[in-house]
Amino acid sequence: MAMPISCSALRRAALAFALVAGGMPAFAQESAGQSASQSATQIASSQPAGEVVLIPNRVIYPGETIEITALKQVTLIPGKHKPDAVATRAEELQGKIAKRTLLPGRYIPSTAIREAWLVEQGAAVQVFFIAGGLTISATAVTLQPGSAGDLIKVRNTDSGKILSGTVMADGTIQVSAS
Repeated sequence: MAMPISCSALRRAALAFALVAGGMPAFAQESAGQSASQSATQIASSQPAGEVVLIPNRVIYPGETIEITALKQVTLIPGKHKPDAVATRAEELQGKIAKRTLLPGRYIPSTAIREAWLVEQGAAVQVFFIAGGLTISATAVTLQPGSAGDLIKVRNTDSGKILSGTVMADGTIQVSAS
């Protein structure tokens, strides 16, 4: 004869299924009267009680730029805390690029987002070598994309040599002596 399933056992099974099927859910309730298009400062300072986080309100696909309108502000249920290594503030998310699919109602892992590329693969860039008062510049083609501060490989268009250099904020590449 079949035994009736208790409500708590059913909840545990549903939670286990959700964790296996799509990552960790955000145990939260939607903040009343909050629109997704509010500025970052309004979002960050509007809820004094409980921990307020941002989660996707729709599927965000890999390579897509994360906009505030694609996020929903929620207040965590009392007693629940966000896990470590998740991005939950507008400053951490606005303008970043999704590295993998971000599902609605789920936390956004910090490892699932990246900065936008400053230089794309195959782009022509200026490469600089600076040593004391000596500056050498050349034109190169990037062999991989990168954001400011990333170490990437470039191919010198004149010599064909492959160099490694750091992407600078202005989109140029600085190489050092090796």
